[in-house]
Amino acid sequence: MIPGCGMRVAHSVRQGGKCVTQQTLKRDVSCVGIGLHTGREVLMRLRPALPDSGIRFCRVDLPDRPLILARSEQVVQTEFATTLGRNGVTVSTTEHLLAALLACGVDNALIELNAPEVPIFDGSASPYLALIRSAGSVPQASPRYWLKVARTIEVRDGESYIRVSPSEQLQIAYTIDYPHPLLGRQSASWRFSDGSFEREIAGARTFGFLKDLHQLQAMGLARGGSLANAIVFDDKRVLNLDGFRFGNECARHKILDLMGDLSLVGRPVLARIEAYKAGHTLHNLLVRKLVATPDRYQIIRAAAVNPGLFNFPDQIANLRSMPMPL
Repeated sequence: MIPGCGMRVAHSVRQGGKCVTQQTLKRDVSCVGIGLHTGREVLMRLRPALPDSGIRFCRVDLPDRPLILARSEQVVQTEFATTLGRNGVTVSTTEHLLAALLACGVDNALIELNAPEVPIFDGSASPYLALIRSAGSVPQASPRYWLKVARTIEVRDGESYIRVSPSEQLQIAYTIDYPHPLLGRQSASWRFSDGSFEREIAGARTFGFLKDLHQLQAMGLARGGSLANAIVFDDKRVLNLDGFRFGNECARHKILDLMGDLSLVGRPVLARIEAYKAGHTLHNLLVRKLVATPDRYQIIRAAAVNPGLFNFPDQIANLRSMPMPL
């Protein structure tokens, strides 16, 4: 059973101008769930990890327990979910967990799985927040660095685009457009501040259309999908009896997906991001382009931080550029 959301993760901010340090989990925590696309039961264990090791996935069901680092260069598939892979070993549907780890300020963790997919739970990030909070967090000796966008960067695919511009904090505006009477053009905007991820983004669930289900299942996808873990639309209505959690829940969920994919930069990002009719493929193209153009960003170390949710910066002052590669 996944614990409730009442515990607040400890901050690792040290006052008096000293640096903000990296964090890892305080203890192991485990859960069991179903893979959205595989339909398989998954045992997942989140474990502490060493400073500067990043977020890594470990397939404990395979010989030699292969590791996959959560970085953009490890993305091997972006159709309907983000799949990471290395040497033929994959882990899929990583984005919701990665968004929760980012929001909780967890820089280093080992994610053990006995199956090729992260469990979907209710289709949102709220269960992952509860799981991470039950583990707690501890500061580590290494300082934390951010990637601060210094010049505008953009990726496009037809009319779809993502534009990233300089900002002192993470801000995301996302617009979707579907030919459905309950969706149409829907927008959501969000600024990272104390409590905002949990209140405004984490609870937004993944969504899909009944008309696409047979095609997805023929492709080996959505085998674990149900009204318990997704918002499902038929031609005219939403099939979930409980309806929407937010009036613009689907657009909010796209912000959640983007956060998870953005974490594949390998460090928190400070930028204003505007996305229009994008998805995992364009998210990954953006991250790869950003990482490949070092003239568009600075790697910075926070000497003084006004901490927001889970030791993530709400406002950052006294930043100084660091000649440090990704």
